[in-house]
Amino acid sequence: MHISQTSDQLSSSPKAFPNCCLAISSSFISTIASILPKKPSFTASIGSGSGFLEALITHRHPNVYVEGVEVNDSVNRYISEDRMNVVAGTWDLHPRVSKAKAWLFVYPREPKLIMKYIDTYGGHGVEMIIWLGPQADWPEYELHFCQSSFSNLNFPEESGLAPYEIMAIARRKPC
Repeated sequence: MHISQTSDQLSSSPKAFPNCCLAISSSFISTIASILPKKPSFTASIGSGSGFLEALITHRHPNVYVEGVEVNDSVNRYISEDRMNVVAGTWDLHPRVSKAKAWLFVYPREPKLIMKYIDTYGGHGVEMIIWLGPQADWPEYELHFCQSSFSNLNFPEESGLAPYEIMAIARRKPC
């Protein structure tokens, strides 16, 4: 299905789609687009998978620019080739993320990868990290964020996510 057709099917209630872990609603897309940096800045979606979520965001909000980072470019179905960055493995980092103003992690598999990105590229231009996933997984990640330079945490209440999911926005702790 083309992304514009899917975009037209979004409602205010979160719905599961075959190409995304996250339940997506029109209000969630609007909420996240309002948080993400606007062009010419960009967001790096680390572990972008099919690129479905990223394509929906940029389709509905063309002033938001999102690039994907994924292990295998054959997984990507929705992000244009010029916006896709490929790494050698789940342990590998892509230097392009050092230029992003925001990082997006959707249903990440491993807190160590996020911490490795923070340790390697977190001192560069990134201003925020958005973590999206199941509430049950968050405590494992929260500990790592609290011990990092991105320990200023915010949890938007009316984000448009499913009741079992959470959005955490991590910013640098104030000096």
